[in-house]
Amino acid sequence: MPAVARNTIRAALLAGVLVVGSAPDAWADFVPGGKGSGSETQVNGGQKDQKVSATAGAVVFDRSKNGSGDSSGPVTSSSGSWTPPACYYAPKYTPDELQKYLEPIWNAESTGPDWDQTQRDKYVNGGEAKDFNKDKTGKGYWWDSYVTPGREGDPGALKCTKGIFWVDTGEAPPADIPEAITPEMLAQLAYAEIRVPSTRVDLAPAGTTKVNLPTWAWLDTAEFEPVSVTASVPLLNVSATTTAEPVSLRIEPGTADAQTYPASGVCEITGDHIGEAYAKGKAKETPPCGVKYLRSSGDGSYKLRATITWEIHWTGTGVTRPRDLPDGTFGADQDVVVQEIQSINR
Repeated sequence: MPAVARNTIRAALLAGVLVVGSAPDAWADFVPGGKGSGSETQVNGGQKDQKVSATAGAVVFDRSKNGSGDSSGPVTSSSGSWTPPACYYAPKYTPDELQKYLEPIWNAESTGPDWDQTQRDKYVNGGEAKDFNKDKTGKGYWWDSYVTPGREGDPGALKCTKGIFWVDTGEAPPADIPEAITPEMLAQLAYAEIRVPSTRVDLAPAGTTKVNLPTWAWLDTAEFEPVSVTASVPLLNVSATTTAEPVSLRIEPGTADAQTYPASGVCEITGDHIGEAYAKGKAKETPPCGVKYLRSSGDGSYKLRATITWEIHWTGTGVTRPRDLPDGTFGADQDVVVQEIQSINR
């Protein structure tokens, strides 16, 4: 069966399989091809409904330092169309497990006699891998492609077209396979797992404001601590930790008939806050972060959107100094009613 066809079938199967795991210590004993294999996803542990450790294929994710809560969500790359890899190669089978995987396919005779014979020649009849490399049991693994969960319909998931190949323990995979898993790829996969809190801002006046009246906006950054996710392949003893840190807030008023403070609409983090909380007596001052609406919202409201930009970087096996990944953004809308009153005493 051609690799593209196999990948397509695996992509369809990967979408819905969920296998409950056991104790955290079990990850060190993860074995490809069996429980937790590339056609399975294994989830372990939880704090309330937040899954803190999970495997997808050969990759284990530690989400214990990730954002949580119903309002949290994934960041969107601010760098064009950049996305983490949709497929990758990593250890999948021991010699015995590869035999158990391939022989039923050959026996079903669904992949064509030519392909079946080619595979038998390779793995059984003294070809490249005699008897599935059983003489190397414990000295390496058969590698194959994995599709990143959630990316099954992505064209990038079909980039991994090379057939199954062997890699000795401690050796690097063939140089002509750019999708072979690396710490940097693990960091990118961890990027997709990052979750950050909602960005609903405090406003003064709250909920309902007035035309031509500066509305103050602020956030307490105590709710926006750095978050991180670690991705690892225990069989290879490699890992990477991706960390997101908040750096700024962008205010979009929801209408062109408005003026933002500052004019760019971007409020930088200062100390432990973004913007400044309104206090009595500041009615005539210009807020460091906020908006002034120039037209009433009528019988409705404007959708003010507040978006946090998160600076994202990673460290990992062999990489001790942080390396940058594209910034991520996450935003939320909130209703603002603007009334046609020119001024107000506060």
